Amino acid sequence: MNARDKAILSDLERFRCLSRDDIAELHFSHTKHPVTQANIVLKRLRREGVIKFSAERRKYIYFPAERAIKEDSQKINHFLAIADFYRQLNRIEAPRLFQVEPKLGGKGLPEPDVFTIWKGAPWFVEIQRTRYTEKVMAEKLNRYERYYIGGEWERASWQPAEKKIFPYVWIIGKGTYNIGVRPFRVFQIAVEEMLKKIK
Repeated sequence: MNARDKAILSDLERFRCLSRDDIAELHFSHTKHPVTQANIVLKRLRREGVIKFSAERRKYIYFPAERAIKEDSQKINHFLAIADFYRQLNRIEAPRLFQVEPKLGGKGLPEPDVFTIWKGAPWFVEIQRTRYTEKVMAEKLNRYERYYIGGEWERASWQPAEKKIFPYVWIIGKGTYNIGVRPFRVFQIAVEEMLKKIK
């Protein structure tokens, strides 16, 4: 197994599942025919038994051989949306760190879809495929506020030694919400718009 095979398996573990197009862009974009090359390698990895796939959709979805989710799981679209978000960031600038559904602690603490360090800043990302009620979103943000007040974030391994930074909260998806007054910055904006803001 070569380094690229290992990188593909690592991404399948991190994202839980990926489409053929995700894999072609992330691992074969430097080749003349990314999709063809991805198909050849994915077929070989399937034969070797290190990955599995679902043919339930028009485009195959690939999983690690020891996958944690079923091929008809409702969470597949969620994980594919996270992978798509990663691809969007990567086209602009590769994130220094990108964690899918990081565990920040116990009950009552936030459960971000993504923690990333991108463009030199830390971000907690909420990817909403459907519109939440104001009450549900308020509770999500209240969890971030409890985490902020608790101060545990200051001990995270990625924190700079000289000045502790609480990650920005970035909500991507349908609609906008009343976020109230928070002790941290909250953005409700698409990736392209965020890039303009950062510039």
